[in-house]
Amino acid sequence: MDNLKLKERLNTKVQTIDERKETMNEIATVNSYAALTNNALDIIRDNLKKQPLSFQLFDIVKSPSGGSTVFSVPGLSGDEAAKELTGIILDYSTPRAYWNTPDPVEGTPPTCYSEDSIISHDGKACATCPFNDFGSKDGDSNAKACKESVTLFLLRPDNIMPIIVRIPVSSKLRFQRYMTRLVGRMIPLSSVVTRITLEKTTNRTGQPYSLFNFEAVEELTPGKAASAKTFAKQFMEFVNAAEIEQKVEQVS
Repeated sequence: MDNLKLKERLNTKVQTIDERKETMNEIATVNSYAALTNNALDIIRDNLKKQPLSFQLFDIVKSPSGGSTVFSVPGLSGDEAAKELTGIILDYSTPRAYWNTPDPVEGTPPTCYSEDSIISHDGKACATCPFNDFGSKDGDSNAKACKESVTLFLLRPDNIMPIIVRIPVSSKLRFQRYMTRLVGRMIPLSSVVTRITLEKTTNRTGQPYSLFNFEAVEELTPGKAASAKTFAKQFMEFVNAAEIEQKVEQVS
């Protein structure tokens, strides 16, 4: 056998091995998301017994205080520290809420709220509301009296139930820019694995706070993306079927 033929055979074998490795890695990645490979929706249906999935049932991850770069994630044995959150964003909303007291107790229903930051619960336009003006909070800062945020439903690899991640207004634009970059590439939000991290910064008065960073670390294969889209649609139908009014908690 001449050197040319031997080289061709070796190249073919190497290509076959690489293809097998790629397939195995793809399978391993897909299998890591139990919600997309198992009968997750059937399990949810059976356990719910036609009961709605209210927001109170979800584990919630909030922005840490003091500019911390570590998340506090609810776990089976209590809160767990995490340097990053990685998963598939099934859906999101952009709520806002206003309290008529400067320091409301956490969990107190807001005086006014909106689920999309466009129209309030009583049908008024948020854009023309005086509490949407910069500086309307206390006069000493440029903050708005009506608090904005982003609510993400993040599906992690090891759980068929997503967690809710609350993004404060200080990082809302960062999330919107991330989402817009995906739009520019014609990539649905649920078709990528997103990594969320924190960085410490300070405001103009020197007070530290945490900024959120968003990074697409993996684009799903067409089959996996279709599974994620189907799961996201059907899962959010369970949530929306609750027919509850979303009460936005104060982000501390």
